[in-house]
Amino acid sequence: MFILKNALVNIKRNKGRNILIAIIIMVIAASCAVTLAIRESAEKIISSYEEQNKIEATISLNRESMMKDFRDSEKSQEDMINAFNDIESITEEDVNKYGDSKYLETYYYTYELSVNAKDIKEATDSLVKETTTTETETTTKTEEFEKNMPGMPPGGFGGSKTTTDRTTTTKRTEKIFNEKLNSGAFQLVGYNSYDDMKDFVNGNYTITSGQVSSDFESDTCVISEELATLNGLEVGSKITIVDPKDSDKTYELEITGIYKENTDSSSDMGKMFTNSANKIITNVSVVKKVLEGNSDLKATITPTFIVKDSKSVDKFSKEVSEKGLSSYYEITSNLEEIENATESVNNVRVFATTFLIITLIIGGVVLVVINMINIRERKYEIGVLRTIGMKKGKVSLQFMFELLVVCFAALLIGAGIGSVTSVPVANALLENEISNANSKYENIGNNFGMPNMPGRSNSSDSKKDKTPSFGVARVKQVDDINAVVNIKVLGKLLGIGLLLTLVGSLASMIAISRFSPLAILKERS
Repeated sequence: MFILKNALVNIKRNKGRNILIAIIIMVIAASCAVTLAIRESAEKIISSYEEQNKIEATISLNRESMMKDFRDSEKSQEDMINAFNDIESITEEDVNKYGDSKYLETYYYTYELSVNAKDIKEATDSLVKETTTTETETTTKTEEFEKNMPGMPPGGFGGSKTTTDRTTTTKRTEKIFNEKLNSGAFQLVGYNSYDDMKDFVNGNYTITSGQVSSDFESDTCVISEELATLNGLEVGSKITIVDPKDSDKTYELEITGIYKENTDSSSDMGKMFTNSANKIITNVSVVKKVLEGNSDLKATITPTFIVKDSKSVDKFSKEVSEKGLSSYYEITSNLEEIENATESVNNVRVFATTFLIITLIIGGVVLVVINMINIRERKYEIGVLRTIGMKKGKVSLQFMFELLVVCFAALLIGAGIGSVTSVPVANALLENEISNANSKYENIGNNFGMPNMPGRSNSSDSKKDKTPSFGVARVKQVDDINAVVNIKVLGKLLGIGLLLTLVGSLASMIAISRFSPLAILKERS
């Protein structure tokens, strides 16, 4: 009790020196509060962006590996086309096998199948003018293959071909392509999740009438405005799709929505119809039903894997290869895009951390110097206390308690100043992010034809949970000081106060332990 009373008396007695110490700590505390607030805001922005933009991985064709094998084997163009078609396609079983990974949050996939339709006109430019001849068509098929195989010279790696050989080869090529693509007039695309409907999420497609059905097992679809206008179809109408290899097998779908395309192709003056004019969008269940009706049909499956974090991307890629993914395929992700998008905010966070460290180092050095001066001025007091029997530890404790009281009083004032200063800037950043996130979510809902679309539920059954998240977090509006200076920040400020007290008291502890009471009193006399 004597130590506490004596410490309080000394604080009042040495007002000038303690006020100077308090001002220094106050400045340090205010600087630290602003810095911690900026760091906290930056972390929230990065976290919010990562919630909105999940790390997505998919399986892509590894053309570099394929072309290397083709070059080494010196195959002819026809052999290369046959080899390309012999590459084993990704199946739903493969996707489910790869999706069963501890590195993933979830996964979904789309089916794409070429079909015909009953009593519906195809939206094609041939309705406007006659197009190319048979010779031109066969040449186009070859050019299409060469375009998709970068690095291949005209005529393939087998050398240059004559016009006759080229036409003969491309006729065979056309037959292979037609067999591979089933030769249907319409493109049937089936989704099993709102999240995978990227064209709607990104705004490439927008529902103009009706909506995308939330039942991913119903016989429903959405079609383009062009196809609807050309055939006099509307929401509620029914269309009949036909197996491209067996016209006796038909499937009826109800139109629940009509969409328009907002991409560059929609403004192409050289084309009457957009690229999606003949695209019929439905769910995976419908596509599976068509496939089950004819085992000869081949559909393209495109998976999307949601990876837990950036460190898991390479691990997942390695795991998939071990599970049997062909070397002609590779795992690609949007990780680089996400890191580039948050790079500037992350730089602010790093700068704030660096500034915090520098502030603490400078503050600690200043406090040590002031305390060394303080000890020299109070040397006689230390000698008297030691002479009357007070131990070194208790004397050091008294000096530490004095600094602790001054430090925390200044810390509270400095934290208040820092909070007031940092709140407008940090909250402005947060409010902007919140506004962008909510606006993005609402715009996506409009694209699906559902302005009031609900957020994703917490159902643990991902197959039944069809409510959308779009990778967008519904950020709660923050409009008070807790958005910046919360318990976490105050805890860090408290730790900083303790650290400064210990550093500042270090000089007094060392000096007191080395002082001799008798020597001090003799110097005084």
